Amino acid sequence: MAKILSVVGKAGTARLLDPLSRALLRAGVSPNAVTVVGTLGVLVGAFGFAARGHFVAAVLIILVCGLTDVMDGAMARARGTASRYGALLDSTMDRVADGAIFAGIIWWYAGTGDRPTLAAALICLVAGQVVSYVKARAEGLGMSCHVGLVERAERLIIVGVGALLTGFGVSWGLPASLWLLAAGSIFTVGQRMWHVRKHEAAGESV
Repeated sequence: MAKILSVVGKAGTARLLDPLSRALLRAGVSPNAVTVVGTLGVLVGAFGFAARGHFVAAVLIILVCGLTDVMDGAMARARGTASRYGALLDSTMDRVADGAIFAGIIWWYAGTGDRPTLAAALICLVAGQVVSYVKARAEGLGMSCHVGLVERAERLIIVGVGALLTGFGVSWGLPASLWLLAAGSIFTVGQRMWHVRKHEAAGESV
């Protein structure tokens, strides 16, 4: 469901942001600059707000800055400058942004002394990076790995909903979402590894 919402949401958001994208292009702003600025905004939300327990503000800032993930690709295509470097930069900044979000949460729970939730956040941080790495490494080896219960869209939705619940006073919201995400991320790593192994052993194209 999150994958469907992600695709539909990106298409709708791209149309809404099209006038702004065109204005930025006319002003000489490059798609790569939009990618980097958006990531810097996520860092502000993560370390300036989530790390201090201001979860509602953090989610709103990260959500707004996350719109650049839709804009930069659309700008590159409209400008006719879509490139492999731009795709690499976008993926790299996504990993930086994801890491920063969980690092901010870890910083907060380390200060509160909530060890179980801290452990869940640490698992999410590591497992989330491994989920992305397995797919990238499979593709680097000439295989595809288009499977996964919990991908980036799911990670951000789950942790975002949990953070909003906790921000509005439901204390168990973020801890519960982190444990759910930790379990789903570990499962996804195994799911992707098994998928590649199964198809390679069968001599099939993955």
